[in-house]
Amino acid sequence: MPAAVDARADHVGSLLRPAELLAARADHAAGVIDDAAFKAVEDAAVREVVALQEEAGLEVVTDGELRRESFQSELTAAVSGFEGVSLDGWLWGDWHSDELGDKTLARPPEMAVVRPLERRRSLAAEELSFLRAATTRTAKVTLPSPTLFANLWTPERSRDAYPRFDDFMADVVGVLCDEVRELRRLGCGYVQLDAPHYPLLVDAKWRAFYEARGWTVDRWLSYGVELDNAVIEAAPGVTFGFHLCRGNQDSRWLVAGGYDEIAGPIFERIAAGRLLLEYDDERSGSFEALRLVPDDKLVVLGLVTTKSPRLETDEELERRIREAAEVAGLERLALGTQCGFSTSVVGNAVTVEDERRKLATIARVAERVWGRR
Repeated sequence: MPAAVDARADHVGSLLRPAELLAARADHAAGVIDDAAFKAVEDAAVREVVALQEEAGLEVVTDGELRRESFQSELTAAVSGFEGVSLDGWLWGDWHSDELGDKTLARPPEMAVVRPLERRRSLAAEELSFLRAATTRTAKVTLPSPTLFANLWTPERSRDAYPRFDDFMADVVGVLCDEVRELRRLGCGYVQLDAPHYPLLVDAKWRAFYEARGWTVDRWLSYGVELDNAVIEAAPGVTFGFHLCRGNQDSRWLVAGGYDEIAGPIFERIAAGRLLLEYDDERSGSFEALRLVPDDKLVVLGLVTTKSPRLETDEELERRIREAAEVAGLERLALGTQCGFSTSVVGNAVTVEDERRKLATIARVAERVWGRR
């Protein structure tokens, strides 16, 4: 059984895609290079980001999600039954940035599940196997929360395949349960479920979208956490993280507001042992919601922003950690990024050197505060 993960330095998962990888992805899609040539470029890029994380001093490393189009895209890449799913489909919504300006992307109307799901390959077994061969440190794999895919079921296009929304969700959960069982068999000790859709519920427009699926916010949260827990419980002995942010793409965000409205149903009921929470600016609210975190959970404070090259100082981070410790207790905290550096192939407005400095800062401050990374 894998050992429990107690790292005090962590990051959400995704890392910037190098230009060579983006060019190879485009060439592969155009048929200019074959599968083997593309995989060679992917492999080299993963080795580079593993080395970057190790050199930064991190004890938990990921493959940067470099093999994915977007953090959640592997479900539709590995499982048949969907139509119209594209990068735009993962990014739709009203995106905001004071520095870069706002951007609205419409939901593609053709995006839907239209046939019963059929798993063609594993979502992340290749990622894990290569990562474990590339590092001796704790390998973390990220997977999407099941209800993140709720918007792929539509009454108009999905009823022939799934007459009821619940039927579709049951199959999504089944795929993810099979996946975490396989990851556990391959030796994975740390899986993170990404659930940015829950914090969207603090916004009235997004609440209306999800309530159109037929439930109140309370019912939706209860249902979603039940499905998340089914995935977590499918891999006993594996440490699970649970990431909650407010949207992260191209250095923009979707909603603002503290966790207070959703903290009770999620923090208290989710079976994950580590909560990776966004706290990098005033949009995130106060630390008061941490009072609702049970004693058996550790909170990774996402104090280091991935949206901007601004480098947080050691003193600034330690001060904020101490503020959070007044609410939750220092030994129940860790330090990390607010979200990924490259939630999709469209990365944030930072450089690899910015990324390197921020990860090194996380490791250094964790050592300074807790005496370990």
